[in-house]
Amino acid sequence: MTAAIDSFLLFLATERGLSENYQISTRRSLETFAEWLGAQGIADLGGVTTSHLTEFLAHRKRAGLAAASIKLEAVALRIFFRFLVARKFLPRDPAEFLTIPRIERYLPDTLNQPEVERLLAAVGEGDPLAMRNRALLELLYASGLRISELCNARLEHLELEEGWIRVTGKGNKTRIVPVGSKARDALARYLANERPGLVKPKTGAEIFLSNNGRKLTRARIWQLIKEYAGIAGLDANVYPHLLRHSFATHLLSNGADLRVIQELLGHADISTTQIYTHVDQRRLKAVHKKFHPRA
Repeated sequence: MTAAIDSFLLFLATERGLSENYQISTRRSLETFAEWLGAQGIADLGGVTTSHLTEFLAHRKRAGLAAASIKLEAVALRIFFRFLVARKFLPRDPAEFLTIPRIERYLPDTLNQPEVERLLAAVGEGDPLAMRNRALLELLYASGLRISELCNARLEHLELEEGWIRVTGKGNKTRIVPVGSKARDALARYLANERPGLVKPKTGAEIFLSNNGRKLTRARIWQLIKEYAGIAGLDANVYPHLLRHSFATHLLSNGADLRVIQELLGHADISTTQIYTHVDQRRLKAVHKKFHPRA
């Protein structure tokens, strides 16, 4: 089992190019499954049946694992056994008919446009590193970046004059995203006036730097957004990804094509992007209920 898992993880890394985090998560799931098999007295992968896989997932559910995590483990098992059969390690695939649990998809929270404006305006001119903080908030909302993409954004990937930035997202997939005029202006001020003072001898080419000259961390960006949300008096649970959700929802409500939004967000599957149509429908229903006399 250990050798099979190692071979599979090597395949994910070298042939599929999947992220390190995904590899770690998959290894953890498969090693947990291997331990469970051992407890059942099953030492040979050739003896695994669909019933064993179903029982394992039921065991994980009883242990308190969330539905979304159980689904991820089921998917990991499916692709693991498919790999073993394809490489002739097993004669048959016990996961072929394994049912993937369905989970309820929750609609993402969003900020409306006035709330976004309040959040951006909360950055005061006298704040320490105000230009940096305003620039990162503007970029998150203007381009719909993930927080990891923002942390790793580099100077050589930013083209301010033409108004775009190249980022690397999930699965090491690279995409080019437009940068709006307000974000460009904020970035230009930060790069000209504040970033040079943050540079230290070992500073890298990341756009957003901390006081010690290193790239700004995810935790610090979370902290900054929480602070400015409090200053803005926003009641919502404001976090970095909320600006990404708001970016997509505002594009859709103003007439952007769903396929374009998919490209901008870097979604591999259009079904992931389609959740924003439900958010927009929810907003329309709320407006109808509030203003229509017979709603």
